[in-house]
Amino acid sequence: MIFSLIIPVYNRPDEVDELLESLTKSDYNEPFEIVLVEDGSSIPCKDVVMTYQGKLNISYYFKPNSGPGDSRNFGMQKARGDYFIIFDSDCIIPPNYLTEVRKALDEKYVDCFGGPDKALKSFSNIQKAINFAMTSFLTTGGIRGGSEKINKFQPRSFNMGISKKAFEASKGFGNIHPGEDPDLSIRLWNLGFETRLFSEAFVYHKRRIDWEKFSIQVKKFGIARPILNSWYPEHNKLTFFFPTVFILGLLLAFLLLIFNIDILLQLYFVYFVIIFLTASVQNKSIKIGYLSVIAVWKQFYGYGTGFLESFVKVILLKKKPQEAFPRMFFKI
Repeated sequence: MIFSLIIPVYNRPDEVDELLESLTKSDYNEPFEIVLVEDGSSIPCKDVVMTYQGKLNISYYFKPNSGPGDSRNFGMQKARGDYFIIFDSDCIIPPNYLTEVRKALDEKYVDCFGGPDKALKSFSNIQKAINFAMTSFLTTGGIRGGSEKINKFQPRSFNMGISKKAFEASKGFGNIHPGEDPDLSIRLWNLGFETRLFSEAFVYHKRRIDWEKFSIQVKKFGIARPILNSWYPEHNKLTFFFPTVFILGLLLAFLLLIFNIDILLQLYFVYFVIIFLTASVQNKSIKIGYLSVIAVWKQFYGYGTGFLESFVKVILLKKKPQEAFPRMFFKI
């Protein structure tokens, strides 16, 4: 089994440097290759890649911009291994990552896996707060944080593995973004392949985004879900509605104040106090606890409103997703 690490990148040479540097410290004692795909960047990372020639087995490709999904497919088509591992360029890989993946595959082989993400001490306070929101069991990020509470785990493409056999059968990622990773997982299930969480195969995911970019990102996540539900209604779950219900519930809580009913608002207050305390203790920082409250609110609001807008347009009004949300789809 030869691993091919597939890394699409767009205008992030500094991130690529950190990622490749982390891979030089890998304790994996078998050969592996790195396939780096420059997705039409105006700030290429070729010079950075060249500094690692001789330290790592790297292939570098430059192609016109067509989105991360198509770039991953391009990389897998060029790869020489029989098992592909996909990273985002803003990840830092622990030394034992590949060893843990190989161990898990040897114990119980699966054609597609996903791993969780964690934060390094060197991350900024906002990065740590966003990481808490995206991984905590108290938010919508419980599964991403390493808790497998559903029968079929849907890997996320910042830390995902797929066999060559499964890639060739499924044709890889589609042109929706975000949402291309759960779309691929469901298609793999329909083809008879299994997916699983490798809880020990985590990466450090930097998420180099500010509050505004984070809000846009989570709103797109919300928009993507009803689109996927329209394609695969058999995999729709009530839990997908939770962020929207959360936002509408908060609106109702304020409306009830007109009638001097504050019990619902008190429950929301208690929830955010729990978020603050948990994040503060987990990160040993009151400031990060405070920022985590902001991150969780932005997560729920962005995802909830995006989901509601998409649900109305795609599910209720029956609009074609590509027409309702053209920016969610790359032209390939």
